[in-house]
Amino acid sequence: MDQVTERFLRYVKIDTQSDENSDRCPSTAKQMKFAELLKVEMIDIGLKDVSLDGNGYLMGTVPSNTSKKIPVVGFISHMDTSPDMTAKNVNPHIVEKYNGEDIVLNKTKGVILSPKNFPELLYYKGHDIITTNGTTLLGADDKAGIAEIITAMYHIISHPEIKHGKIRVCFTPDEEIGRGADKFDVSGFGADFAYTMDGGQLGELEFENFNAAVATIKVQGRNVHPGTAKNQMLNSIHMAGEFIDMLPVFQRPENTEGYEGFFHLYNYKGSVEETTFRLLIRDHDNEKFELKKLHLKNTSSFLNKKYGEKRFTLVIKEQYKNMQKMIEPHYEIIDYAEKAMIDSGITPIKKPIRGGTDGARLSFMGLPCPNIFAGGHNFHGKYEFIPINSMKSAVEVIKGIIKNIANK
Repeated sequence: MDQVTERFLRYVKIDTQSDENSDRCPSTAKQMKFAELLKVEMIDIGLKDVSLDGNGYLMGTVPSNTSKKIPVVGFISHMDTSPDMTAKNVNPHIVEKYNGEDIVLNKTKGVILSPKNFPELLYYKGHDIITTNGTTLLGADDKAGIAEIITAMYHIISHPEIKHGKIRVCFTPDEEIGRGADKFDVSGFGADFAYTMDGGQLGELEFENFNAAVATIKVQGRNVHPGTAKNQMLNSIHMAGEFIDMLPVFQRPENTEGYEGFFHLYNYKGSVEETTFRLLIRDHDNEKFELKKLHLKNTSSFLNKKYGEKRFTLVIKEQYKNMQKMIEPHYEIIDYAEKAMIDSGITPIKKPIRGGTDGARLSFMGLPCPNIFAGGHNFHGKYEFIPINSMKSAVEVIKGIIKNIANK
């Protein structure tokens, strides 16, 4: 088995799910255990200055092997997996030479990965594909990125004839809950620019992303016996539903694409007395993003006036901004990656990220950091899969970027 696949299959079996309800960093202890494992592996393959801080940020260096003055480049991936679906007992399956038909992930539960629902499967007909067993996510987001970076570093270290500048590597915690850059030491990392290996489909090269915030809405009801409830009961479940119904249907994730933003209701817990729900707010255009936040504020204000008391409490927390304006002044870093892809026979796909990466916030912290494909599809769920050739190609792109920087 090739190195990147072997590493990936080992990594995904380790549960590193993050927890947005935790106030620790990392949010879960199991991420730190994975970081300790990776630290040993990084040292074993020859990285220097390998360090793991108390917040779970793991960094290492491949020293320059030339006297030529070359910019310091970094490569970054995150260790956690999404809270959206369980990552316990991940049991990946390899489908050899995929034939273009339905893949039965779990016969007992009737879980089928079908090109009828996921037509991108047909891009990989004849390829070996790694899937879930239909009961967990896979963890390609972003353990594929970690496997790709470590494999590429091993190759660079093992081939001293490849001249390169200083290379920095970092694996971060808690990206999936929006905290991956919270305690990232940009100065200590010491790179001039970096790349997150956290994209999806083969060829993705991204330097635009959503502006992002999360809104938490608490609705306070009034619970009385239903037999005597007339003109007294305030059912917070119905009140929350009224708020949700005032959001534009055409701005839901399932109804948007490209540069279109959305409101995403992703968490809801309620009773007659109290209901809490959360919304993701997303838009590439900052003006439209601000209007979305204003819509929530106006809706909350209107319903508080309607019910005569402060029954709705709205808290909006900023998450990250569109990194485009921070990347474009340093467009040569896009050129390095684009050339590496073309040289590897890959067609670059430049498109906006309909999400975010650590690189978005890092770019605003002084570290320009576009995003490159890691190769996976259908992240955060049981239909997640990754073609092995896409991981191999990502390794080649990392190596190509390093060579292009050295030869500029």
